[in-house]
Amino acid sequence: MSSAYVSPLSKRYASKEMQEIFSDDSKFTTWRRLWVALAEAEQQLGINITDEQIEELRANINNIDYEMARQKELEVRHDVMAHVLTYGEACPKAKGIIHLGATSCYVGDNTDIILMKKALLRVKKLLLNAIAALSDFALKYKDQPTLAFTHFQPAQPTTIGKRATLWLHDLLLDFEQLEFTLKNLKLLGCKGTTGTGASFLELFDGDHEKVKKLEMIIAEKMGFDAVYPVSGQTYSRKVDYQVLSVLSSIAQSACKFAGDIRLLSHLKEVDEPFEQHQIGSSAMAYKRNPMRSERIASLSRFVIATAENPAYTAATQWFERTLDDSANKRLSVPEAFLAIDGILSLYINIVKGMRVYTKMAEKHLNEELPFMATENILMYCVKNKGRDRQELHEAIREHSVAAAYNIKEYGGDNDLLQRILSDSRFGLTKEELDNILDVRRFTGRAKEQTEEFIEEYIKPILEKNKEFLGIDIDIRV
Repeated sequence: MSSAYVSPLSKRYASKEMQEIFSDDSKFTTWRRLWVALAEAEQQLGINITDEQIEELRANINNIDYEMARQKELEVRHDVMAHVLTYGEACPKAKGIIHLGATSCYVGDNTDIILMKKALLRVKKLLLNAIAALSDFALKYKDQPTLAFTHFQPAQPTTIGKRATLWLHDLLLDFEQLEFTLKNLKLLGCKGTTGTGASFLELFDGDHEKVKKLEMIIAEKMGFDAVYPVSGQTYSRKVDYQVLSVLSSIAQSACKFAGDIRLLSHLKEVDEPFEQHQIGSSAMAYKRNPMRSERIASLSRFVIATAENPAYTAATQWFERTLDDSANKRLSVPEAFLAIDGILSLYINIVKGMRVYTKMAEKHLNEELPFMATENILMYCVKNKGRDRQELHEAIREHSVAAAYNIKEYGGDNDLLQRILSDSRFGLTKEELDNILDVRRFTGRAKEQTEEFIEEYIKPILEKNKEFLGIDIDIRV
């Protein structure tokens, strides 16, 4: 336990992998790798930097004296300069060329981009595994009829697998947005204090080509194939908005899925994974609350709300640079990623461990099927028995009203079919009625749509990204 506040995202929800991406070690070693890349690129382009200096910088990338950096920041009130000075203490030979020509955003902004890219790749892995798990689920239940709902009122039947494709399609849209964002993410580069590159132009004695080449060398060293073509001191804060919009989109999809699972849990058609000694309620020992789906909903609201932060930040930047973005970015970007990590981990856990009660699904469907079958009954009797359509329509209306009243007023069973079978105006046999009531006559192309969607849209993505598949999920609470 600790006497200081620790975010629940770290203690309860986010994976070790995502926490490591936004850790101090990850951040500040990336700063140092950027300083090494800068020195190497400057040396390559003719600046007097020795191999010995670069080797010293490389050797001390992980040798960070955090207490020294903390003390220096208290003294100079500048986090980047505190780490420049700390790095310099560890690298006395290279001390004079660290951060040469650069401004704070060279390490700050480029690191933010690098870490967001790493985090997006972690999200991509989680998202693909959620898609794979949901794809397996959909195929398993592709032909299992279930009652569909519009307005949470009984509607024409579907299948459990087809319903799962609706969740799956949302994740597909999220994946496409994620891929687009990853593909278009660029490094800031090194454009100086107002984005003009003036300090580097001075360093290279007015050689514009060397200044341009410097950025590309650094980008390549840091794993990027491009830098943003123009900027102020910082990259456009719209980039943060675009990244967090991906996370918001995933949160929306997950929250919709979780809401459906919560409703299905109430209907007793599904149960979340439930451990042997898990307690559903401190007071009501019999309960099995859908707490993981509720947690998805809770964390999703947090991500959706947090995604507004970079929108306001982007909208309120002044000219080439202002510092009202810094504190907000330190909070909103990492925490949105930590939360989405928890959300997708829960999503995978639920889909893989969810128990489906097909008999309850059939029970609910059979309770409503008589009403849904009336049009088919009418059409069959007119077509095959020569009955009067208007007369049968009125008969169905009368019987439907009576059956509904019996259900609502007295809690009785739905006896509509018995009423129709006993009515000579229809002239139906039990065998004819059973044939009309074959539930698969009412699910349309649900099975085929499920198969086609997964075969044509999902399988190619999973095959193309198979190196991302396979993941261990640790749900701590």
